[in-house]
Amino acid sequence: MKTKISAFMPAVKPRVNVITLGCSKNIHDSEVLMGQLQGNKMNVVHEAENLNSDDIIVINTCGFIDNAKQESIDTILQYSQLKDEGRVGKVIVTGCLSERYKPELEAEISNVDSFFGTNDLQNLLTSIGADYKHELVGERLLTTPSHFSYFKIAEGCNRPCSFCAIPLMRGKHVSKPIEELVKEAKFLAKNGTKELILIAQDLTYYGLDLYSKRNLADLIRHLSDVEGIEWIRLQYAYPSGFPMDVLDVMNERSNVCNYLDMPLQHITDNMLSSMRRGITRQKTVDLVNTIRDKVPDIALRTTLICGYPGETEHDFLEMKDWVEETRFERLGCFTYSHEEKTHAHQLNDDVPEEVKQERVDAIMGVQQYISYEKNQEKIGQTFKVLIDKKEGDFFIGRTEFDSPEVDNEVLLDANIDYATPGTFVNVQIDRAEDFDLYGSKV
Repeated sequence: MKTKISAFMPAVKPRVNVITLGCSKNIHDSEVLMGQLQGNKMNVVHEAENLNSDDIIVINTCGFIDNAKQESIDTILQYSQLKDEGRVGKVIVTGCLSERYKPELEAEISNVDSFFGTNDLQNLLTSIGADYKHELVGERLLTTPSHFSYFKIAEGCNRPCSFCAIPLMRGKHVSKPIEELVKEAKFLAKNGTKELILIAQDLTYYGLDLYSKRNLADLIRHLSDVEGIEWIRLQYAYPSGFPMDVLDVMNERSNVCNYLDMPLQHITDNMLSSMRRGITRQKTVDLVNTIRDKVPDIALRTTLICGYPGETEHDFLEMKDWVEETRFERLGCFTYSHEEKTHAHQLNDDVPEEVKQERVDAIMGVQQYISYEKNQEKIGQTFKVLIDKKEGDFFIGRTEFDSPEVDNEVLLDANIDYATPGTFVNVQIDRAEDFDLYGSKV
């Protein structure tokens, strides 16, 4: 005899599997989405490999440069194929690629159930049977280790950089109110977060829209007062109009890391002008010198672009010489990507791809040697290290001068049981390579 199922029995909600591509801002957005889904009593997972036939796949895409766009498209196609095979139920696409190319994506990949942009959270939730809950503002489900969190303080960007498509995908700059951010920081601290990594497309613009002044320093003071937050790290600070009072807060507050990520992109005046960066070579040099004068042991991280339209061999060599002279603690370098609808797209992308890559390799070769020399200077010194994970024979952690994934790592012998992920350990550096430090507990 078959069991009769009551018509009033609630249906089991399908699992939502969130896939995150791109930068730390996308990680934050996925975590907010997952927090809302959990608040709706839905079963939500992040990048689960075991798939269910009724899974709802939400792909949070990146559309910044060609490689990122291709990865996003490949991922959409992969899960669309799985849907056709009956291995997942629905495929939903959100994020930057979807914001930028929604009509084209809808026309080319017709078996995706829905496409949403970067500011469509409420509509996305509705499409899968969930409600947006205002009481959950500031709460999210972390996908990083619980002891650190990417902490987005603003959305969008008002800068006119010629090469950048972010304003096309993220809109104008919108700061989050200080009280809302403090509430979020308290929630994170209560749940084990010890390090806040402040992110935005432009940290230094923070507050102009809300408070009619650059208010990053005041925000950092409020966040540093939150009990349980031991490190506050600043990423993505724009050089033009940098608020110098932020450096005063670094000196005043022991839990504000002496670390600053400031993408400078180039150094020659003609490149900076064409890039519409709002700064000159001399002002850039003066800014770097002032920052180092005010915070002598600061770790400065920057990123550069090689092969921007019109970049001559002289431009490149001047940038290379400047990298050698400035000796940044951390540096990343990328080839220029010719992006539709940006101001630079009207220019001739005249530097061959192989030349772009050769220039990147040359810059990174210089930086590798600088990093090696700076790391050698750390031998014998003791640092406070936050342990991120245990991997093989090592505990792997970071100093206050290092951000996750992109900077130096400190390796400790895992056979000695004195550390666990999420704890701080005082470590003496015994050996150093170009991007890795090896030490022992003091």
